[in-house]
Amino acid sequence: MLIINNFEEYQSHLGKELGVSNWHTIDQQQINKFADATLDHQWIHVDEEKAKSEGPFKTTIAHGYLTLSLIPYLWKQIADVRNIKMEINYGIENFKFGQAVLVDSEVQLKAKLNSIANLRGVTKVTIEATLVIKDQPKPAYTGNVVFLYHFI
Repeated sequence: MLIINNFEEYQSHLGKELGVSNWHTIDQQQINKFADATLDHQWIHVDEEKAKSEGPFKTTIAHGYLTLSLIPYLWKQIADVRNIKMEINYGIENFKFGQAVLVDSEVQLKAKLNSIANLRGVTKVTIEATLVIKDQPKPAYTGNVVFLYHFI
């Protein structure tokens, strides 16, 4: 795991891959809970029998937004940003979904530091996030997440 203690340490990684998370399995229980939390019960996600008989993937798939919602959890496995008063999820930019994530797939986040700026004491970073699907040639998505850090 990468440990970052201050702006200068963060900046030293500009343009570099920061690391990869552990593999995470997205199972039907997680998909169902996400459907309940977001009120998105589209059959392609939650109806295993219909997905098997009528769906293009012959199984259920994870919600695209479920896969995006894993970013904070997986990011914390890549980097431990210390000496901060506050961390803010500031934005997501230019995300493209490349491939559906089938139920019981394993996914892993890869992160690269695309930009960093000191905005009058607030550190703004843009991380290129790629969600890899185990044994698949195309990622689930690629895009940028933007964090603000208030270092002590």
